[in-house]
Amino acid sequence: MENYVQIETEVITLGQFLKLAEVIQSGGMAKWFLSEYEVYINGEQDQRRGRKLTVGDKVEIPEVGVFIVSKEN
Repeated sequence: MENYVQIETEVITLGQFLKLAEVIQSGGMAKWFLSEYEVYINGEQDQRRGRKLTVGDKVEIPEVGVFIVSKEN
Protein backbone atom coordinates (compact mmCIF):
# COMPACT_ATOMS: atom_id res chain seq x y z
CA MET A 1 0.00 0.00 0.00
CA GLU A 2 1.27 3.45 -0.90
CA ASN A 3 1.39 6.16 1.74
CA TYR A 4 1.16 9.78 0.62
CA VAL A 5 3.40 12.15 2.57
CA GLN A 6 2.58 15.83 2.17
CA ILE A 7 5.34 18.43 2.06
CA GLU A 8 4.99 22.19 2.39
CA THR A 9 7.94 23.10 0.14
CA GLU A 10 8.82 22.27 -3.47
CA VAL A 11 11.84 20.15 -2.47
CA ILE A 12 12.73 18.04 0.59
CA THR A 13 15.85 16.01 1.37
CA LEU A 14 15.61 12.26 1.82
CA GLY A 15 16.69 12.57 5.47
CA GLN A 16 13.96 15.12 6.23
CA PHE A 17 11.43 13.04 4.30
CA LEU A 18 12.16 9.89 6.32
CA LYS A 19 11.48 11.83 9.52
CA LEU A 20 8.30 13.40 8.12
CA ALA A 21 7.07 9.97 7.00
CA GLU A 22 7.74 8.71 10.55
CA VAL A 23 10.18 6.08 9.31
CA ILE A 24 12.85 7.45 11.67
CA GLN A 25 12.41 9.39 14.90
CA SER A 26 15.05 12.08 14.39
CA GLY A 27 17.06 13.56 11.57
CA GLY A 28 20.22 12.21 13.18
CA MET A 29 19.05 8.65 12.54
CA ALA A 30 19.01 9.16 8.75
CA LYS A 31 22.67 8.28 8.17
CA TRP A 32 22.37 5.06 10.19
CA PHE A 33 19.03 4.12 8.59
CA LEU A 34 20.36 4.59 5.06
CA SER A 35 23.40 2.42 5.83
CA GLU A 36 21.21 -0.41 7.19
CA TYR A 37 18.25 -0.41 4.77
CA GLU A 38 17.93 -0.41 0.99
CA VAL A 39 16.04 2.67 -0.17
CA TYR A 40 14.80 3.07 -3.74
CA ILE A 41 13.79 6.41 -5.20
CA ASN A 42 11.81 6.11 -8.42
CA GLY A 43 13.20 2.59 -8.81
CA GLU A 44 16.87 3.47 -8.26
CA GLN A 45 18.73 2.63 -5.06
CA ASP A 46 20.06 5.70 -3.26
CA GLN A 47 21.80 6.06 0.11
CA ARG A 48 22.29 9.86 0.12
CA ARG A 49 20.40 11.55 2.93
CA GLY A 50 20.77 14.86 1.05
CA ARG A 51 19.05 13.49 -2.06
CA LYS A 52 16.45 16.02 -3.18
CA LEU A 53 12.90 14.76 -3.53
CA THR A 54 10.10 16.59 -5.32
CA VAL A 55 6.34 16.11 -5.60
CA GLY A 56 5.54 12.82 -7.33
CA ASP A 57 8.73 10.99 -6.30
CA LYS A 58 8.22 7.44 -5.06
CA VAL A 59 10.29 6.17 -2.12
CA GLU A 60 10.30 2.40 -1.62
CA ILE A 61 11.81 0.75 1.44
CA PRO A 62 11.44 -3.05 1.43
CA GLU A 63 9.81 -4.33 4.65
CA VAL A 64 8.94 -0.74 5.67
CA GLY A 65 6.66 0.66 2.97
CA VAL A 66 6.11 2.69 -0.16
CA PHE A 67 5.79 6.47 0.11
CA ILE A 68 4.75 9.07 -2.46
CA VAL A 69 5.78 12.71 -2.07
CA SER A 70 2.69 14.92 -2.42
CA LYS A 71 2.00 18.63 -2.16
CA GLU A 72 0.22 19.95 0.89
CA ASN A 73 -3.12 21.56 0.02
